Amino acid sequence: MPGGVNSPVRAFKNIGGNPIFFEKASGAYLYDADGNEYIDYIGSWGPMIMGHSHPKIVDAIKRQAELGTSYGAPTGIESDVASLIKKCVPSIEKIRMVNSGTEATMSSIRLARGYTNRDKIIKFDGCYHGHVDSLLIKAGSGVLTFGLPDSPGIPKDLAKHTLSCAFNNKEEFLKVFESVKDDLAAVIVEPIAGNMGFVPGDIDFLKLLREVTTANGSILIFDEVMSGFRVSLGGAQEVFGIVPDLTALGKVIGGGLPVGAFGGKQEIMDQLAPLGPIYQAGTLSGNPLAMAAGSALLNLIINENPYKGLESKAASLLSEMQNIMDSAGIPFSSSQIGGMFGFFFSETLPKNIDDVSKTDDDIFIKFLNACIGNGIYFAPSKYEAGFISTKHTDLEIEKTLTIIKKIINKGI
Repeated sequence: MPGGVNSPVRAFKNIGGNPIFFEKASGAYLYDADGNEYIDYIGSWGPMIMGHSHPKIVDAIKRQAELGTSYGAPTGIESDVASLIKKCVPSIEKIRMVNSGTEATMSSIRLARGYTNRDKIIKFDGCYHGHVDSLLIKAGSGVLTFGLPDSPGIPKDLAKHTLSCAFNNKEEFLKVFESVKDDLAAVIVEPIAGNMGFVPGDIDFLKLLREVTTANGSILIFDEVMSGFRVSLGGAQEVFGIVPDLTALGKVIGGGLPVGAFGGKQEIMDQLAPLGPIYQAGTLSGNPLAMAAGSALLNLIINENPYKGLESKAASLLSEMQNIMDSAGIPFSSSQIGGMFGFFFSETLPKNIDDVSKTDDDIFIKFLNACIGNGIYFAPSKYEAGFISTKHTDLEIEKTLTIIKKIINKGI
């Protein structure tokens, strides 16, 4: 495997480390192949809201596995999960299941272009929408050169249809918008960015995107692959009170199994085959194993609505981390919404990827390696968000803070 891994961030190159290979997980903990225990603040990048290996989710997967793992045909459970999603996210009038967040954003873009009969897309620097050719432009920690793709293998003729501008910058967005508005199919944004660290969108910025796209007949796409069901039952759009035209969702709706979905206004979604001319398909879309796990998780979070508790836990962790850093004279800032959080080694909270890039790399790398070496598993990149689960009790929070205090007292 290139780099020994199947996804680049796992290689730990951002912190000069080596990949950790895991064997099992339970509750708030991960266990590596050597038997070491870690308090996990990644949660498989979001979906483990109720902790790892939740018995109700595991039982749901077992029951479905006994009935069959894949049919390549419709099942009732797909409709059940669709209904649960619609119940929580009112902007989704119709939905289609896919197999990943990347598929969800890719399909949303195709649908927006087909529906509007326009080509141009506006995205924002540092917002990552999967490894789609037309969206891998200024994504996350990639190349920061305007108009160039972030990876070899992406034709410049394709990249030119995607324009990227600064996140949370209304003036720059309006300038780019004016240059392409007659051919603007869609604006796609992470309303709460999770791939430049944790950086929420400013509400006035997000409202402007909604107003401008509506007036222009362009589609507003919220990429809630990370924030959907993670910051609230209704996602970031519920937090901000803004209704997008289309929404992309990710692995939370599959209980952590590989899955994605996109949905939105009926008149737009009905342009998809077989009702309309815009083609999208997938043999494993709506896979019954993923749908069984997703149904179990969605029912759990609907019944328990754990978001205030998650935010309180994250706030408790981060506020005490702030006190520890302040006592040591180390610049530090943090924020959280629901079960999603982020911290930076900087005096002020970053508002965009340029701000994130300027935060202290040396301290971050030393701190992260020390945490991981002492059994605290934070995201191994300052360009990634963190996640907390219902299984993180006061015991895990206190243990984490004790280790952090010890690390800082030793000097980093």
